Amino acid sequence: TPITAIKLVEVFEEAGIPKGVLNVVTGSSSDIGSHFVENEIIKGVSFTGSTEVGTEIYEMASKSLSKVQCEMGGKNAVIVMDDGDLDKAQESILQGAFGSSGQRCTATSRAIIHQNVFDDFVKELVSATNKICVGAGLNRQSDMSCLASKQQLNQIQEYVDIGLIEGATLLTGGKKILEKGYEDGYFFQPTIFKDVASNMRIATEEIFGPVLTLFKCQNIDEAIAISNDCEFGLSSSIYTENIHKAFTYINQIETGIIHVNSPTLGGEVHMPFGGIKSSGIGNREQGLEAIEFFTEIVSVYISH
Repeated sequence: TPITAIKLVEVFEEAGIPKGVLNVVTGSSSDIGSHFVENEIIKGVSFTGSTEVGTEIYEMASKSLSKVQCEMGGKNAVIVMDDGDLDKAQESILQGAFGSSGQRCTATSRAIIHQNVFDDFVKELVSATNKICVGAGLNRQSDMSCLASKQQLNQIQEYVDIGLIEGATLLTGGKKILEKGYEDGYFFQPTIFKDVASNMRIATEEIFGPVLTLFKCQNIDEAIAISNDCEFGLSSSIYTENIHKAFTYINQIETGIIHVNSPTLGGEVHMPFGGIKSSGIGNREQGLEAIEFFTEIVSVYISH
């Protein structure tokens, strides 16, 4: 049953829960979400999810002057320079693109590879992708498991079809796994596209699945330009042994989380977590930034 704003207050009051105490209310977010944001007893909203929903929450909460912290979508890129550790870069891309079946906001969805190593690197990457063991999450032999829902599977298949229509070349994957033993889950093949243009939907929209798009670059400047040519700005990574290229990247890349010679995934809990552009708004999660969000600063003057 959808929880109305009035009902939400009644639930808290009947349970004897004072305002400001942490509570957990379960249910469909589409049913209860707006009631939380619009409720007068809610003074702050910390949200993790899509950019579309986060934008709506930000607009709704502004009417009541509530604090808002949104950690939203990503279209994270790994740049591979010809002077980088190619083995580490390949391992990073495989882990980032297909770990958790690509269902992470920091998942690697784009790889921008220097033209001098592009062909050999892609050949080895596709070969390694084809060796990924897809199976049940509790099976220790599995490298990648199923998707969260049928809706998510259908959405990923739709994006693959769109990529083909747009003219991208499918190197591997692209379909639901139908073999025996995969009937009880929404399993999708690890998927890689090349010949991708920056304006294609598979290059600009968050797919949230095991789909990787490949780009070729001539130099560090072009690589950064391709990476920045996107509305999202959550996480990014570069593989290079050249300190000048690394700092050029750090200074010019448009993401809130920057990795040098490490995957786009994750981060340390004491470090601020979040993005810029369409990937985030408000204080960062984690670290001192998070403490500031959940704190009201009061200035006290005492005349003695």
